[in-house]
Amino acid sequence: MVVGETSMELDHQCFQMMMMKMGGVNIREWKDIPVELLMRILSLVDDRNVIAASGVCCGWRDAISLGLTRLRLSWCNNNMNGLVLSLAPKFVKLQTLILRQDKPQLEDNAVEAIANHCHELQELDLSKSLKLTDRSLYALAHGCPNLTKLNLSGCTSFSDKAIAYLTKFCRNLKVLNLCGCVNAVSDYTLEAIGNNCNQMQSLNLGWCENISDDGVMSLAYGCPDLRTLDLCGCVLITDESVVALADWCIHLRSLGLYYCRNITDRAMYSLAQSGVKNKPGLWQSSAKKSSKYDEEGLRSLNISQCTALTPSAVQAVCDTFPALHTCSGRHSLVMSGCLNLTSVHCACILQAHRAVPHSAH
Repeated sequence: MVVGETSMELDHQCFQMMMMKMGGVNIREWKDIPVELLMRILSLVDDRNVIAASGVCCGWRDAISLGLTRLRLSWCNNNMNGLVLSLAPKFVKLQTLILRQDKPQLEDNAVEAIANHCHELQELDLSKSLKLTDRSLYALAHGCPNLTKLNLSGCTSFSDKAIAYLTKFCRNLKVLNLCGCVNAVSDYTLEAIGNNCNQMQSLNLGWCENISDDGVMSLAYGCPDLRTLDLCGCVLITDESVVALADWCIHLRSLGLYYCRNITDRAMYSLAQSGVKNKPGLWQSSAKKSSKYDEEGLRSLNISQCTALTPSAVQAVCDTFPALHTCSGRHSLVMSGCLNLTSVHCACILQAHRAVPHSAH
C-alpha cells in the first residue's frame, strides 16, 4: 500500500542519503541500495513510512518482507482490516504485531490472513477487537504456535472453549491479557491454561467475574512461574485462591485483588507466611540476601475495596515484603476504600518518623 504524500516525503528524505559511494559502488538508483542500509534507515522512521517504502520498488518490497520483524498499526483509524489483509502476505517474518484499536475494525478474515502468513509471530495485540469471534482464535492456534505474548483485552465475543483450544497449541505463552473477556474466561479456561501453558508469567483476568477458587487453584498448580496476576473484580474468589497462589507461585511479584470482597485476613497471613518461608537462607551474605529477596518478593499488591481486612494482617504482609510501599510517590501497596487500614505503613514511613526529632515536653 503506497501512501502518496508519505511516500513522496520518504523519497525526498532518503534519496539524499542514497546518492553516495559505499565500498566503491555508486548508488544511483533505488535498487542499488544495500539491504542492510535500507533496513537501518527504515528503523529510524515510523511504520507508515515503512509501509510506503514497501511500495517503492520490487527490491524494497522483497527486502522489507524478509527483514521487517515488528509492525504497529494502531495509528490506522479507518480500514485497518483491509490494511492487514494487504500486508500480511508481504511481511511474513513479523515477530511482533500491534493492532490495538480505538474503534472496532478488525474482522476474522484479517486474523486468518495473519495466521496463514506470519508463522513466526511471537507477540500479538488484538485488544478491543470487538468484531472478532472464535474463528480468529482457532486460526491463531494452528498458524501461530510460537506466540509468547497475546493481548485480547476487551474482546467480548470469544468463548472459553476457544481460549482453551488455543492453549493446546500455543504452549509457549508467557504473557496473556484477558481483561474484560467475561465470556472467554471460566474455571475451564484457567484449568486449560494450567495444563498447557506452564511457562505463564503474567496473566490479566480483571473483571472476569465467572471464575472461582477452583479455576485459580488449577492455575496456581499448573503455572508455578507466575509473576503477575490481576484478579481485580473477580468477585467469586475467596481466601482459597490466595492461599494456593502463596503456596505454589513462589515468584509472584504483583497481585491485584481490587474489589475481591471475600478476601479476609487468612489470605494476607498466607502471603506473609510464604514470604518468610521463601526468604534466602542464613548462609548467604546480607547484601546478597537483600538483593535476591527484593527481586523475588511481592512488589505490588492491590487490595482496594477489600473491606474485610484488618490492619494487623495487612501490616504483616507489608513487613514481610520490603518492596511494598505506602509512602507518597511509590504506592505499590494500594488500599483505596479501606478506611480501616489507614494505620498500615511501610518501613520507609516508619523509619522517616523515627528520624524526625521530637521536641521535649
